[in-house]
Amino acid sequence: MTLVQLEYLIALDALKHFAKAAADCHITQPSLSMQVQKLEEELGVQIFIRTNPVTTTATGQIVIEQAKKILSEARMMEQLIRQEKNIVAGTLKIGIIPTLAPYLLPQFLQELIKKYPQVRLSVHELTTEIIIRQLKNGTLDAGIMATPLNVAELKEIFLFNEEFVAYVSRKEKLFNKKYLLPGDIDVHNMWLLEEGHCLRNQVMNLCELQKDASIEKHFDYAAGSIETLKRFVDKNGGITLLPELATFDMSAGKKDMLRYFKNPAPVREISLVTLKTFTKTTLINILKEIIMETLPSQMEQKKKVAVIPVEA
Repeated sequence: MTLVQLEYLIALDALKHFAKAAADCHITQPSLSMQVQKLEEELGVQIFIRTNPVTTTATGQIVIEQAKKILSEARMMEQLIRQEKNIVAGTLKIGIIPTLAPYLLPQFLQELIKKYPQVRLSVHELTTEIIIRQLKNGTLDAGIMATPLNVAELKEIFLFNEEFVAYVSRKEKLFNKKYLLPGDIDVHNMWLLEEGHCLRNQVMNLCELQKDASIEKHFDYAAGSIETLKRFVDKNGGITLLPELATFDMSAGKKDMLRYFKNPAPVREISLVTLKTFTKTTLINILKEIIMETLPSQMEQKKKVAVIPVEA
């Protein structure tokens, strides 16, 4: 039995597919299949049922849980040794929500590489639901996402509050207002992201849309990205709500279409999220430090804020 074999088990249990697990482990499918079978023979138990998708037997679940504990302890040993040698190195597998990735990653990535060349980030753009699932099964080490999540197994490390800003067409009456209240927004003229994005749920919470299911009929044209939302407003009129980081690279003309809310400012809370049992604390602390150092100066922490819930 080897630690590498245990990693293969965990990958296969998480992805439920031999080819996907092999790709995730950077080996060929026959090699992964052979190693899994070899370990099953060594232990004298069947861990997986070779169906599509692959399923884990009851005994296999016990083996998987123990494998996770063993690998966690092994990583802890490696981490302790690095700390003793003052070596900052290792790999962090991170999930980041799509409404944050294109605006936050460019802020800190190059600085992290420059300061810590032995640290490797493996970054995946994923929805909140998938990040939580992959944190629990060990596929990801950490998530950068909107919180609070209220998930018992997870630890949330606060990074910053990101204000919601209205992007208003010049054709709208709201364009003539300097500051807004959530109640000022005409939901019939509003563009939203498609289902599955936590930002959509937060916008609906902010505007209290969840209290009136009939409003949903006005959202036939749901967008897949923040950039699409902005283009909808530019070309078709209406309103959308943007997170603050998505506004910093706008031209002066586009920034003229932004309208801010009166205090307390509605914000989404952004945090680093790990399992409570996660052991790579040094790497997580470094990642937090770099993110905070490279945030735009405009992202000052406001005294009066209202955090908008993640879930609808």
